[in-house]
Amino acid sequence: MTSWPTKDPNEVLDYVVDWATDRLETGETLASSTFIVAIGDVVIDSQTFTGGFATVWLSGGTDGVRNKIINRVTTSAGRTYEVARTLRVRSTVPDA
Repeated sequence: MTSWPTKDPNEVLDYVVDWATDRLETGETLASSTFIVAIGDVVIDSQTFTGGFATVWLSGGTDGVRNKIINRVTTSAGRTYEVARTLRVRSTVPDA
């Protein structure tokens, strides 16, 4: 399972799945995309897709928790793909 860069609990960051490079055939695009948090406590603020890219904006999370985010897409050719990414939350602010 591929990992995304670590985020601080106070950050709101965007993460992208590049289906165009990994799975799509020439001329194929995304027809739908859904992200879910399968494990962990980050919050999905929004999600979009365009062409061959699916993007999710994530906030929150607990310091030290490893999250599992799943992206399921359907393509213009009728294919359905699913991939999971891990996202570790780490506080960048030192304890007082």
